[in-house]
Amino acid sequence: MSPLVRWLVLIVAAIGFLFDTYELLMFPVIGAQAVAELLHVEQTSDAVRQWGGRMLWIAALAGGVFGLLGGFMVDRFGRKTVMVGSILVYSLSPVAAAYSTELWHLVLFRCTTFIGVCVEAVAAVAWLAELFEDKRQRERAIGWTLAFASLGGILVTEVFNEIVADLKAHPEGLPWLNKVGIAPAAWRYTLLTGLVPGALILLFMPFVPESRVWKARKAAGTLKRPSLGELFSPELRRTTIVTTVLSACGYAAAFGALQLGPLVMAAGLPAVNEVRKETPDRVKAATAELKGTKADTPEHAAANAKLAAAKSAVPTVINEKRGEMQRWQEVGGLLGRILFAVLVVYVSSRMLIRSFLLPGLVLFPLTYLVLYQGNFVLFSIAVFFCGLMTVAQFSYVSEYLPKVFPLHLRGTGSAFATNVGGRMFGTMAATLNTEFLSTLFLQGEGPEKNPLRVATAAAIIGAAVYAVALIASFMLPEPKDETPATAEPKPPASPEATAPEQKIA
Repeated sequence: MSPLVRWLVLIVAAIGFLFDTYELLMFPVIGAQAVAELLHVEQTSDAVRQWGGRMLWIAALAGGVFGLLGGFMVDRFGRKTVMVGSILVYSLSPVAAAYSTELWHLVLFRCTTFIGVCVEAVAAVAWLAELFEDKRQRERAIGWTLAFASLGGILVTEVFNEIVADLKAHPEGLPWLNKVGIAPAAWRYTLLTGLVPGALILLFMPFVPESRVWKARKAAGTLKRPSLGELFSPELRRTTIVTTVLSACGYAAAFGALQLGPLVMAAGLPAVNEVRKETPDRVKAATAELKGTKADTPEHAAANAKLAAAKSAVPTVINEKRGEMQRWQEVGGLLGRILFAVLVVYVSSRMLIRSFLLPGLVLFPLTYLVLYQGNFVLFSIAVFFCGLMTVAQFSYVSEYLPKVFPLHLRGTGSAFATNVGGRMFGTMAATLNTEFLSTLFLQGEGPEKNPLRVATAAAIIGAAVYAVALIASFMLPEPKDETPATAEPKPPASPEATAPEQKIA
């Protein structure tokens, strides 16, 4: 590739990874508000807690099923072609979700968003791994472009925060969005921004190449058909199982703890509880002030605005804390991606993954059992490091998988580990938390009971999955990298020579 094309490839990959995360991490910041509005309940209700966990898992399960199918498509129809189609799916789905009037509309379009992201992620990593022949260039290309995924989480958080601030100043809605028939709500406006990645990616796609080695083998008729059964052959069984377990543990920590922070736990923070206690008195005072004014006067309008602000004080502070929590964990995730990109060139695979697992094993119970109901700054710093340890594992798995599966199984193997392990089973931790484990703790009354329950369950889930991942890391095969990822092997002289020839790092 020429230097210009190489930079275009990196730009496309970085934008793709950025908006993968942007689309996925919309739900933790908009989910409680959306579900509460569509079900006509309070954000601290049992229904929001339950549906928050359900939707995280339902969408991820749909993404996992179709993401696995996407792995076959990536190996069958090409990396670039599948990338384009999947990006269109996840760009249009949030826009449709913004117009939801029933809960099932939101569920459906969150599922299609997740499907697009799951397919695109597998296609993009396989594409990058095969376009960069030099081992060090390949590791740096994947590591640094994956770092942009965490920028997506930061970007969606800041977009949401800005929308919340704008709506606080203009509760009647933003003039430039009122024309598209959307009710003035932060969650609807945030979903509309999901259209951006499709336009950006499609602008660059005509100028970047398809994987050379995949294209050459496809044209020559030497590309083997992908097979799920082959992933469990004696040669690949251990690799498949261990990478699937690692992926499941990473997603379980993210969905069973981290993402439930902004979605559910934000509503039970001490700062929110203080506002909640003060709200009845504020509403009472504002109501009395309103009654003492005459209709159609400036004083009446000001008093009415003051009453509205008093009534919305709790949802407003919840949204503000929700955005702050997500900001902290996404900045931590970004640093985790950067640390991974720096260390991957110098540290062995097993040592690298353990450097993130060992601190997380202690950090998760400390964060959600001890610090959650204490000082918000200390809690936020702990969430920052939880995000760092967890998101770094996603970069690790994404970079590791293309090195340990042969070319004709690169998409299928990566899709199986990330979609079956991570998205079908790992994300089940969200429902395990909100539907089952959290109900065992802190029986009582009050709007803060559900957030406290979820935080306690998050501590247990986080510690457990980090322990399992640490054990699994001792069985992790060191990848063989004797041949460049895009090298094209010579035709085998006999059928017996085919299997070793297909083992491309």
